[in-house]
Amino acid sequence: MKTRTNRVIESPGVIPTGFALATLAAWTAPAPATAQSGHDAVLAHVEANAADYAAVAQQIWDLAEVGYQETESSALLQEQLARAGFEIEAGVAGMPTAFVASWGQGSPVIGVLAEFDALPGITQSRSPYPEPVFSMAAGHACGHHLFGAGSVAAALAVKDWLASSGTPGTIRLYGTPAEEGGAGKVYMVRGGLFSDVDAVLHWHPSSANDASPSTSLANKSAKFRFRGVSAHAAGAPDQGRSALDGVEAMNHMVNLMREHVPQETRIHYVITAGGSAPNVVPDFAEVYYYVRNPDVEVARAIFERVVLAAEGAARGTETSMEYEVIHGLYAMLANEALQRRAQANLERVGGVVYDEEERAFAERIQTTLNNRPPIESAAAVQPYAPRQGGGSTDVADVSWVVPTVGIGTATWVPGTPAHSWQAIAAGGTSIGNKGMIVAAKTLAMTAVDLFTDAELLAAARAEYLERVGPDFEYIALVGDRDPPLDYRRPARGSDR
Repeated sequence: MKTRTNRVIESPGVIPTGFALATLAAWTAPAPATAQSGHDAVLAHVEANAADYAAVAQQIWDLAEVGYQETESSALLQEQLARAGFEIEAGVAGMPTAFVASWGQGSPVIGVLAEFDALPGITQSRSPYPEPVFSMAAGHACGHHLFGAGSVAAALAVKDWLASSGTPGTIRLYGTPAEEGGAGKVYMVRGGLFSDVDAVLHWHPSSANDASPSTSLANKSAKFRFRGVSAHAAGAPDQGRSALDGVEAMNHMVNLMREHVPQETRIHYVITAGGSAPNVVPDFAEVYYYVRNPDVEVARAIFERVVLAAEGAARGTETSMEYEVIHGLYAMLANEALQRRAQANLERVGGVVYDEEERAFAERIQTTLNNRPPIESAAAVQPYAPRQGGGSTDVADVSWVVPTVGIGTATWVPGTPAHSWQAIAAGGTSIGNKGMIVAAKTLAMTAVDLFTDAELLAAARAEYLERVGPDFEYIALVGDRDPPLDYRRPARGSDR
C-alpha cells in the first residue's frame, strides 16, 4: 500500500495547478450575506460569556495535568458541553480522557479540536518574575488550558446560533489528550473518528495573531531502554555491564550522525534514567528521542538510523536494548481556501489590547526575553504569508484526512517562546484570557462560514484532494500500538 506522504513538503503558498478559476475565486470571495447574522450572533455569545470561559481556562491552568492524565481538565470541558445539550462520547479511541461532543444533525459536519494537557518539568506562578511552583510537577507552558476552553467557547457559540437560526448541520468538539508527545489525535484519526467530517478548525496560543498557512515537522519518537549487569563500581567493576554506557554510546553515535542528515532534520533526546548512585554500575538506563523532518518519509528513515545506532551501542557495551515507539506525526497539510477565510475573520476580530496593568506585566516579562517585538504588536494581526513551522503537532494527522484550518492568537507577551516559564505566567493572567477570546470568536465565525457557504467547503475539499493526491491512504506512524497511556510515568529501574 503506497503512501504519497512526500507531497507534504510542498509550500503551502503554492497553489496547485489543477484548480479551476471558479475554485480560486472562492478562496477570497466574501462570505454570503446570510453569514453576517451568524457572525454577529457568535461574537455576541462569546463576549457575553467570556468571563465564564476564562474561569474554566484558569481552573485547567491550576490543574496542570499531563498527557493521558488530564482527568479533571477533560471532565470540566465535558461538563460545559453536556450542560449545553451536547451528546458526549467519552473514553474514545482507547484513551480515558479523550471525548467527542456533538450537537445537531446532518451535514455539514464541522469539527473543532480542543487540547488540555500540560508540560512536565516546568512550573511557574502567575508572576512576571521567575517563580517556580515547587508543589506542581507540570505547567501550561504551551497554553493548552486556553486551547481547550477557547475551542469549547467557539463550539458553544456555534451551537446556540445553529439552534436559534435553524441552520442544518452538526457541530462537533473533539477533546484530544496528550498532544505533547502522546499523539492523542493520531489514535482518533486511526480509529476513523473524523471519517464523516467536512472541515476541522483549531487554534494555538502564541505571542502573535496569525492565520497564515503553515506546515510543521513530521516527528517520530521512542524510548530506548538498555539493560546491563549491576556491580560495585570500585570493588567489582569487571563484573558490571553499564546500561548507562549503552545510552551514552548511542547518544555519541547519533551526535556524529547529525553531520550526515538533511539540514532540516531535528534530533532531540533526554536521558530519563541513568542510575541512582555513582558506585553502582547501572543495570537500567533509558533515553527518549525525537526525530523530525518536514518530509514524513525522511523522518521515518532517519529514525531507523537512530535505531541502528542503539543496536550498535548495545552490542558494543554488552548490554541489551529494546525500544518503544511513543508517537509518530505527519507534517501539517495547509489548506489555503480555509486559511484565507480565517484570516479575514481574524482581521475583523482584531488582536489583544492591553490595559495599563497588563502592559506593565508585559514590559516586565519582556526584560527577560531575547526577542522583544513592540508590545503593541499584540493588538495587530500578522500579514498573510505561508510559513514553515519548526515544531510538530498531532493536528497534522487530522489535516491529512480532512480539510483543516488553524490560527494563533497573542495569549503570551510578544516575543515569548512556547514551552517557557514566561508562557505559563502570561497564560495564567487576563492577557491569556483575552487571546483565547480572540481565538474563540475567530473560530466561531469561520465555522459559521462553513455552515453557510457551500462554495467555501467545496474549494477546501478540492484543495485537500489535490494536495494529498489520488493514491493517498493514511497510515499512522505509530503502527498498531495502543495509546501510550503511561508515557509520562517516570522511568524506573524496577521497570526491568
